[in-house]
Amino acid sequence: MAPPPQKEIVYNKLLPYGQRLEAEAARFLAHIKDNLARAVQLQELWPGGLFWTRKLSTYIRLYGRKFSREDHVLFIKLLYELVTIPRLEISMMQGFARLLINLLKKKELLSRDDLELPWRPLYEMLERILYSKTENLGLNWFPNSVESVLKTLVKSCRPYFPEDATAEMLDEWRPLMCPFDVTMQKAITYFELFLPTTLPPALHQKGFKLWFDEFIGLWVSVQNLPQWEGHLVNLFARLATDNIGYIDWDPYVPKIFTRILRSLNLPVGSNQVVVPRFLTNAYDVGHAVMWITAMMGGPSKLVQKHLSGLFNSIASFYHPSNNGRWLNKLMKLLQRLPSGVVRRLHRERYKKMTWLTPVPESHKLTDQDVTDFVECIIQPVLLAMFSKTGSLEAAQALQNLALMRPELVIPPVLEKTYPALETLTEPHQLTATLSCVIGVARSLVSGGKWFPEGPTHLLPLLMRALPGVDPNDFSKCMITFQFIATFSTLVPLVDCSSVLQERDDLSEVERELCSATAEFEDFVLQFMDRCFGLIESSTLEQTREETETEKMTHLESLVELGLSSTFSTILTQCSKDIFKVALEKVFNFAVSNIFETRVAGRMVADMCRAAVKCRPEESLKLFVPHCCNVITHLTVNDDVLHDEELDKELLWNLQLLSEITRVDGKKLLVYREQLGKILQRTLHLTCKQGYILSCNLLHHLLRSATLIYPTEYCSVPGGFDKPVSEYFPIKDWGKPGDVWNLDIQWHVPSSEEINFAFYLLDTFLQPELIRLEHYAAGKLEMSRVPSLVSLEETKLYTGVEYDLSRENYRETIAKVTRKLLRYILDNSEDDTKSLFLIIKIISDVLQFQGSHKHEFDSRWKSFNLVKKSMENRLQGKKQHIRALLIDRVMLQHELRTLTMEGCEYKTSHQEMIRDLLCLSTSSYGQVRSKAQQAFFTALGTYNFCCRDIIPLVLEFLRPDRQDVTQKQFKGALYCLLGNHSGVCLANLHDWDCIAQTWPAIVSSGLSKAMSLEKPSIVRLFDDLAEKIHRQYETIGLDFAVPEKCIEIAVMLQQSEHPSSDFTGLCSDEIQLGIQRQKEKNAEAVQNYENLINMLLDCVEQRNLPWKFEHISIGFLSLLLRDDRVLPVRAIKFFVQCLNHDAIVVRKVAISAVAGILKQLKRTHKKVPICPYEISGSPKPSSIQAGDRPDNQWLHYDSQSLPKTKEAWESCCFVEKTHWGYYTWPQTMTVYAPVEHQPKLGRRRDELTEAEQIIYDHFSDPKFVEQLIKFLSLEDRKGKDKFNPRRFCLFKGLFRNFDDAFLPVLQPHLEELVADSHESTQRCVAEIIAGLIRGSKHWTFEKVEKLWKLLCPLLRTALSNITVETYNDWGTCIATSCESRDPRKLHWLFELLLESPLSGEGGSFVDACRLYVLQGGLAQQEWRVPELLHRLLKYLEPKLTQVYKNVRERIGSVLTYIFMIDVSLPNTAATKSPRVHEFTTRILENLKPLMEADEEIQNHVMEENGIGEQDERTQGIKLLKTILKWLMASAGRSFSTAVTEQLQLLPLFFKIAPVENDNSYDELKRDAKMCLSLMSQGLLYPQQVPLVLQVLKQTARSNSWHARYTVLTYLQTMVFYNLFVFLNNEEAVNDIRWLVIKLLEDEQLEVREMAATTLSGLLQCNFLTMDGPMQTHFEQLCKMRLPKKRKRDLGSVVDTIPSGDLVKRHAGVLGLSACILSSPYDVPTWMPQLLMDLSAHLNDPQPIEMTVKKTLSNFRRTHHDNWQEHKQQFTDDQLLVLTDLLVSPCYYA
Repeated sequence: MAPPPQKEIVYNKLLPYGQRLEAEAARFLAHIKDNLARAVQLQELWPGGLFWTRKLSTYIRLYGRKFSREDHVLFIKLLYELVTIPRLEISMMQGFARLLINLLKKKELLSRDDLELPWRPLYEMLERILYSKTENLGLNWFPNSVESVLKTLVKSCRPYFPEDATAEMLDEWRPLMCPFDVTMQKAITYFELFLPTTLPPALHQKGFKLWFDEFIGLWVSVQNLPQWEGHLVNLFARLATDNIGYIDWDPYVPKIFTRILRSLNLPVGSNQVVVPRFLTNAYDVGHAVMWITAMMGGPSKLVQKHLSGLFNSIASFYHPSNNGRWLNKLMKLLQRLPSGVVRRLHRERYKKMTWLTPVPESHKLTDQDVTDFVECIIQPVLLAMFSKTGSLEAAQALQNLALMRPELVIPPVLEKTYPALETLTEPHQLTATLSCVIGVARSLVSGGKWFPEGPTHLLPLLMRALPGVDPNDFSKCMITFQFIATFSTLVPLVDCSSVLQERDDLSEVERELCSATAEFEDFVLQFMDRCFGLIESSTLEQTREETETEKMTHLESLVELGLSSTFSTILTQCSKDIFKVALEKVFNFAVSNIFETRVAGRMVADMCRAAVKCRPEESLKLFVPHCCNVITHLTVNDDVLHDEELDKELLWNLQLLSEITRVDGKKLLVYREQLGKILQRTLHLTCKQGYILSCNLLHHLLRSATLIYPTEYCSVPGGFDKPVSEYFPIKDWGKPGDVWNLDIQWHVPSSEEINFAFYLLDTFLQPELIRLEHYAAGKLEMSRVPSLVSLEETKLYTGVEYDLSRENYRETIAKVTRKLLRYILDNSEDDTKSLFLIIKIISDVLQFQGSHKHEFDSRWKSFNLVKKSMENRLQGKKQHIRALLIDRVMLQHELRTLTMEGCEYKTSHQEMIRDLLCLSTSSYGQVRSKAQQAFFTALGTYNFCCRDIIPLVLEFLRPDRQDVTQKQFKGALYCLLGNHSGVCLANLHDWDCIAQTWPAIVSSGLSKAMSLEKPSIVRLFDDLAEKIHRQYETIGLDFAVPEKCIEIAVMLQQSEHPSSDFTGLCSDEIQLGIQRQKEKNAEAVQNYENLINMLLDCVEQRNLPWKFEHISIGFLSLLLRDDRVLPVRAIKFFVQCLNHDAIVVRKVAISAVAGILKQLKRTHKKVPICPYEISGSPKPSSIQAGDRPDNQWLHYDSQSLPKTKEAWESCCFVEKTHWGYYTWPQTMTVYAPVEHQPKLGRRRDELTEAEQIIYDHFSDPKFVEQLIKFLSLEDRKGKDKFNPRRFCLFKGLFRNFDDAFLPVLQPHLEELVADSHESTQRCVAEIIAGLIRGSKHWTFEKVEKLWKLLCPLLRTALSNITVETYNDWGTCIATSCESRDPRKLHWLFELLLESPLSGEGGSFVDACRLYVLQGGLAQQEWRVPELLHRLLKYLEPKLTQVYKNVRERIGSVLTYIFMIDVSLPNTAATKSPRVHEFTTRILENLKPLMEADEEIQNHVMEENGIGEQDERTQGIKLLKTILKWLMASAGRSFSTAVTEQLQLLPLFFKIAPVENDNSYDELKRDAKMCLSLMSQGLLYPQQVPLVLQVLKQTARSNSWHARYTVLTYLQTMVFYNLFVFLNNEEAVNDIRWLVIKLLEDEQLEVREMAATTLSGLLQCNFLTMDGPMQTHFEQLCKMRLPKKRKRDLGSVVDTIPSGDLVKRHAGVLGLSACILSSPYDVPTWMPQLLMDLSAHLNDPQPIEMTVKKTLSNFRRTHHDNWQEHKQQFTDDQLLVLTDLLVSPCYYA
C-alpha cells in the first residue's frame, strides 16, 4: 500500500480526464526521481541537474506535493546539499534555492521529527554572498534578486534548525553586538533572520528563553531609533506570533504601544521638527500589527485597552480632510489589523492541528475579545472609507471585520450607503460606499446567527443601484456593474413568493425574503433597459464610421467587459421563467435594430451570446434561423461578393451569428448544414469587415467543437429548475461551493463534433492551402489579402485531437508557409501585410495549444483578485463560491495544456525559428519588430535552441562580410539584445555562448554595416553593453558535487512509491561521470582564458572605433574572479590602461587593478589567543558589555605604547573594533608574528610573473608621474569626492609590495601636499589613506620610517585645508583608522591632538581640524577613552567660542565624545567621558543665567573684546555651544541623558520665542529647535515625574514666554509618550491640574494656548470630559463681570483685566476646548455646552472673540455631515443654534 501523498492539488480530480492523472503523475515522478539521482551521481549539475530540478518544480505546479513523506524529505535534503555547495555558480544556486523554498513552503506537512537542517551552511553562504569581501572590488557579480532569495530560504529552513542552534547562534553573533559599530546591525539582522521561534514548549529553555530578557532589555533602553531597532521589533513580532500564551508581555505593553505610536510619525503641535532618521528607520507596520495581534486575548485585557487607546488618540487623523505622508501608514495599519485578527481566529478555531505549538485555551481569543476589538476599530474604518487615498484599505478592513461581527459592521456601512445612492452630487461618496459594500457582500447575504436580517437589504440595494448604470460617468458605471455582479453571483435569482402559500414553517426573515423575491424579474428587466440605454448612447457617431478606427477606446472596452460579464452572471443565476422573459427582450432588441459593428454591435452581440451560453437550446432556436435567413437573403446576388462596402444589415447579422456560435458544441450540431452554407457564401467576400466576421464564425465553430470547457457556472450544482416545493432557493443565499461535489458539466468533444471540425477544415482550409502552394510556385496570380486572412484565422484549432490517420494540418501549414515566405521575399518584399500574417502564423504554429500564455496569466491574475475580494479568511478550507471553483479547475486544465505541450525541439521548429530570424533582419522596421517579438517568445519556449541560433545571428556581425545591409545589422543586434523580460542571447550564463557573442560584438565595430553616425545603432550598442553589465553573474568554473549529495541521491533512487524501474549506476558509469566533470572544469577554464585572449585580440585590431574598445574593456572587467588570477596578458593590459587617454577607461582600469591586487594578495596566518590570559582576569560569569577588566588591554594607553621594536612585536594587535565590547568570540584569532607571515621586501626575481608586471610599471618614474598627473585632474567640478576605488588601488599596492614604491612616490606626495588645489589634495589624501591601511603587516622599522615621512605631510595638509577639501581629509583619516588597532596608529592620534584649536588659520581651519580629528576618533569608538578625556579637557575651556562654525563643530565632537556613555542593560559604566559629570560642570557655569530674571539677550561681542567679559556674556556663549551639542546628539546617540538635560529646560523655556519668526537670532532659534527635539524624545517611566516636576516649576515662572512654551512642549511630549503617561495615574492628574491652572493665566496668549492644549489632550483621549471638569468650567463662567464705568472720552482705557474677567474667560475657554475637541461628531454633552457658550456672546472682549471663534469652528467642522449631527439637538436648541450660526444682518 503506497503511503498517502503529502498534499495534492484537489482540482485535478475534478477534470474530465481526472482518473487518468494518477498513473501519469506516478510515471512522471518516478522519472524525475531517477534522472535527478542519476544526474547528481554522475556529477552532472548542468544540464542534467538543473533540467530535472526544473521538471520537479513543474511537477509541483501541476500536481501539488503529490509524493510520499519519505520522498519529500529526501528531495529537501538533496536540494539543501546542492544549494550549499560552496563554489556553486550563482544562477544555479538561485534555481535550487527557489525550488527548495517551494518544497519547504507548507511547513505543516513536515514536523521537526521528520526533518532537521543545519543552520551553519546557510550562514556561511549568506556571509559569503551578502557580506562579500570581493564583490565591491568587482571580483564577484551577484544578481539583485539574490538577497531576497537567500533570506526567504533561511526563513523556510528556520523551523527545522536543531534544538541547540539557538545557543550556537548566540555564541556566534553576540561578539558583534557593539552598538557603535556597523556590526551591530549585522548581528541583529542575523538574529532576526535565523533565530528559531517555533520550538515546542518543552524546549523553550533551549530557545527564546536564552535571549529574550537580554534583547527586550536592549530594545526598551534604546531611545533614538537606530537602524537595528526595527529588526528587533520584527523578531519580537515573530516570537509573539509563534508562542502565543507562553510569554507575559504585560510589563512591556505601554512601552510597545508608545513606540508603535511614535513610529507612525504623526504631526503634533504647530511647528514640529522631525528627526530625519525617525522617518527612515520607523517600524514596519506589518510586523507591528503581527505583534499586536499576537499579544491580544489572555487573562489581562491590557493589550485591548491600549489598542482602544491607540485608536482613540489617532482617530481624528483618519478624517478625510486630513492628508500627509503619514496617511499611508495609518491606512496600512487599518487594513492589516483586522486581517491579522482573522488569521489568528482561523488558527485558533478552524485550522487543522499540526505539529506547531497550539495556542493554550487560556489565551485563545474569546467572543468578547473579538467584539471589543471590532468596536475599537470600526470608527476609524468608517472615517477612512472616504479617505483621499481611496477606499481600498477600508473595504478590505470591512471585509474582514464583517466576517467576525457582521452586526456591528454592516449596519453603519449601510447607513452611509443608502444616502449615497440617493444623492446625485457626490459620486465619490457613491463609489466609496459601493466598494465597501462589495467587501461585506458575502457576510451580508449569508446573514447567519449574528445578523439574520442581513439578506433583507439585498433587494433594496440592488434596485437602488440601477441608476448607477450611467453612460455619463464611467467609474460609477463600472463600480455598479461590479456591485450587481457580486450580489447576483451570491444569490439565485428565483421568485419564491409562491412558497408563502405552500409552507408555514418559515421564520419571519424568510417570509420577508420570499415576498421580496417577487421583485427579481422586475430587477432583471430594469437592468436590461438600463443596458440598452447605455448601448444606444454609446453608438458610434457617423464621424467615426468614416475614419477607419477599428478599435474601441480603452474605456469603452472596459464598459463592454463589465456589461457582458454582469449580464451573463445575472442570466446564469436566473430561474427558467425569468430567463424566458429576458431572452425574448434581448432577442427583440437585437433583431429590431441594426447596429454598427464596432461598439454598440459588440455590446449587443455580447448580451446575446450571454443568453445563448446560459440555455443554448431555447436560444439557438430563436437566433440561428433568423440570422441565417437574413444573410442568405442578402447574399443571393453574386455582386455582393465583390462589393468593397457591405450592407450594414448583413454585417450586423454576421456579427451576431459569429458571437452566438460560441456555445456548447453539441447543441450546434443540429445547425451544421445551415452554418456550412453561410460560410461558403461569406468567406470570400471582398469587403474586409465582412470576411473577418466570417472567419470569426469559422474560428468559433472550431473552438466550440474541439475544446474541453465547463458549460455552466451556476452557484448551485444542478441549477434552480426544480419546483419550489422540493427546493427552497433562499437556503442557498451566499452559500459556498463544495469542492468535493462540484458536479461540473464538461464539454468533451464527441466523435461527431470532431468529424464536423474536420469537415470544416477539409472544406475551407484544404483548397486555400492548395492555392497558396500554386501561388508560391508562381503559377497563380493572386489577389493578396483575403485567402491569407482566412488561413490565419482558421488554422488555430487543429491538431488538438491526436488522430494520426488524418492529415496533420500543423505540419502542412508550416510547409506551405515556408514556401510562401520564400516566394514573397524573392518577389515582393514590400508586401508587409502578408509578412505580418506569416509571422503571426509561424508564432501560432510554434506556440499555440488552445490558449495563449499571456491570456492565461491575466486570467490567473483576475481569478486571484476575485478570490481575494470574495473569500472567507476566517473559516478558510476553500470556502469559495462555486463559479470560482469551476474557474479554478478550468485554469488547472489550461495550465496543463500550456506546460505539457511544445517543449520538444524538432527540425520543423528549428526551421521556423530560422525563418523568424530571417524576418527579424528584414529591411522593413515594422516587420523586424513583429518578427523579433515572435522570435524572443520562441526562444523562451524551446530549451537549448539558443545555442543553435547564436552562430546564425552572429553571421550578420562578421566584419569580413560585404553583403550585410545596415537594416540586417540592426536586426541582428536587436535579436542579441532580447526583450526586457526574456532571454538575452548576448548574455547566456554559459562559457560557450559568451565566448562566441562577446568577441563578435566587439569586432562588429569593423563591419561595413556599422556606422557610428546613426544614433539608433549607437544606442543599440549602449543598451547591449548596459544590459550585459546589468545582468552578468559570475559564471562557475568548478562543477564538483560533494560526497554528501551523492549519498542522498542514492537513497532517493532506492525509495519506493513510485519506485523507479531503473537500476542503480554501475561503477564504470560513475567513473565516467567523474571523468566528464573534470573535463568540463578544464574546458571551462580553457574557455575562460580563450575568451580573455579573444577580447584582447579584438582590442588590439587596428582602426577599431573607440566605442568598441571601451565596450571590450568593460567586458574584460566583468571577467575578474576571486578564484582565478587573471591571465598575465590581461594584467599587463589593465596596468597600461591606468594611463589611457580616456577617463572612462582609466576608471575601469583603476577598479580592475585594485581587484587584481586582491587576487595576488598572499594569505596572512592567524593564531588563536585567550583574551582572559592576556588581561589576567577571569571570564565573567554572566554577559556584561562595555569596559571590563578582560578587555582593558585593548584601550589606548599613552604610558605603554609600542614605540620600540620589542614592544611592537610583543604587542597583541586586535584590528576589528567590535571584538571584546559585548563579549569575546569562542575562539579569538589575531595575526601571527612577523616571522610566520609572507616575506616582505622581496627582490624582483622572487615575484611571480603577474607581480613582476605591476612591479615594473610602478617602479618606473615616468609611469608613476603620468599616473599621478591623471589622478590629480578634476573630473566633475565641485562633485568629486574621496574615491574608495583609488584608495583600494594604493592600499593593494602597499599591502602586496610593502614599501617598494615609496621612493618613487615620495617626491610626488610632497609636491601634491604643497598644492592647495581641490583635486591635488584629494589625490594625496587617497594615496595617504592607502599607505596607512596598506602598512598593516609591515615590520616596525618600515612603519616607523613611514610615519617619519607622513607626519610632516599631514601637518602641511591640515594647515592648508580649504572649504573644498576638508571633507576629503576627514574621509581620509576616518578611512585610515577604520578597523585598525589604535595603538598601531599612535603617531597619527598624537599628531591630531597636538592643538586642534590653535586659531592660527582662523576659525575655519580650527573647525576643519576638529572635523578631521572627530573622523579618526569616531572610528575607534570605545577603545580610546584616554584620548577622549584629553580632548574633552582641552575643549572645555574653549566652549565659549565666538565663531558659529567652530561652535557647531564642537557640538558635533561632544556628541561623539559622549556617544560611548550609553545606558544599555548589562553594560558596565564606561571609562570614557560621562555626560553626567560634564553637565554638572556646565550647570555651574550657567548659574548666572538661571538666576537672572530679565530676558536673555544675545550680546554680539567684538572679536574676543579687550578685558574679561562678565559672567553673563560668558554664560550666553557657553549656552550657544551647549545648544549645538544637544541638537547634534538628538539624532545620533542611543540614549538621551534626560536627568541632566532637564536642569537646562527652564533656561530654554525662558529663551525660546513664541512666534514663528526667522529673523530671530541664532540663540533663540536653537533653543526653540532644541525644545522641539527634546519634547519628541522617548521617556522611560522613571523619568516622567522628573519632567513634570520641571514643567510645574516653570509654570510658576514670571516670564509668560516660559509659561507659554511649557504648554507647547507638553502637547508634543504627551503624544509621543502617550501610553507611558497613561500608565501613570499621578502623572495624568498632574498634567490635568497644570493645564487647568494655566487656563487662568493673566496673559491672554497663555490662556489661549492652554485651551488649545486642553482640547488636544481631550481629542486624543488622554483626558476625559467628566462631570467635575464640566462643573468647574461652568462655575468659572458664572463669575460676575466688573461693572462698566462711564469714562470721559479722553481718559486712558483701563488695560489690566480684572481677576474675575480672567476667570470668566478661563471658564469660557474651557467649554470651548471641550467643544473643539470633537471636531467630527456630536457627543451627548455637546448640545448643552453650546447653549452655555452662546450665553456669553455679548460679554466683553476677549470673551466675545473666543465664543465667536468657537462657533465658527464648530460650524466649519460639522458642516459636512450636518444632517446626521442635527439629530442630537432638541428643536429649541436648534433654533438658538441657527440664530448663532447665521451671520447677523447688517441692516438691522
